[in-house]
Amino acid sequence: MTERPLGQSGLSIRPFVLGGNVFGMTADRDSSFAVLDRFVERGGGMIDTADVYSAWVPGHKGGESETMMGAWLKASGAREQVLIATKVGMMPGGLRPDAIRSAVQGSLDRLGTDRIDLYFAHKDDPDVPLDEVLGAFAELLDAGIVSAIGASNYSANRLAEALRVADDGGLPRFTVMQPELSLLERGQYEGALQELCIAEGLGVVTYFSLASGYLSGKYRGAGDIGQSARGPRVKPYVEGKGPAMLAVMDRIATETGASLSQIALAWIAAQPGVTAPIASATSVEQLDELLGSESVALSDEQLAALTAAGAAA
Repeated sequence: MTERPLGQSGLSIRPFVLGGNVFGMTADRDSSFAVLDRFVERGGGMIDTADVYSAWVPGHKGGESETMMGAWLKASGAREQVLIATKVGMMPGGLRPDAIRSAVQGSLDRLGTDRIDLYFAHKDDPDVPLDEVLGAFAELLDAGIVSAIGASNYSANRLAEALRVADDGGLPRFTVMQPELSLLERGQYEGALQELCIAEGLGVVTYFSLASGYLSGKYRGAGDIGQSARGPRVKPYVEGKGPAMLAVMDRIATETGASLSQIALAWIAAQPGVTAPIASATSVEQLDELLGSESVALSDEQLAALTAAGAAA
């Protein structure tokens, strides 16, 4: 599989990033290890996690995903075969420089590694001046414990300001953006942010790429909402433009032989400026299906039909 340069980060990745949010949460040790082993076996490149995963689960405190990944890295010896992206900024302390310094050490310890390939500011922190945030990241880059930096959940205006502050102050630039993007949620990326990322040469990896699982096709009606914990998240799609989207996807699935999840990810990978979608898997079978998206080539007509269905009111 041909890799794509991840903006100006110096990294290259395949057009699929494995989401690590499920590790230590809905995927136990055996399931997590099996998925990660298969990802390496299939030549997968980057795994995305965060220090906050999965602090929202009762009894968890954050860091569960990184801890699970660290245990797997130790057992597998596969550190040199994968790129690791993690994030800081959603735990107490936000993006204060001292919080970043403490958080990165915690991530390194949990992951059992001496470097993070891509370190994201998980969300904008308006209470901390951008030059202080970038200055803290500069320390990590200079120390060699972080190879590249990115931003997630930044507006186009704030990302543009961060790039300006970096250039004016001789500070490191964010080289990768991680926005939400799916066939049903396009507002965060499309428009000003997309144009900025393309103009400034940022790599883009997208989260919630399957719209919380709705685009897998398993939520076809109101009766399906209660079948998983994600039910409340997909309810607006079931009651809104989701069914019309699934109808278009069903037609394209018949034409291509691809699954709905593969079609959803292939559409994202074909969007201007996007390097790769992120998606998670709790089983080897699910991972194999998701990786199959890399070989799905949608026609211009199919891409246009999907885009139109997602834009419909």
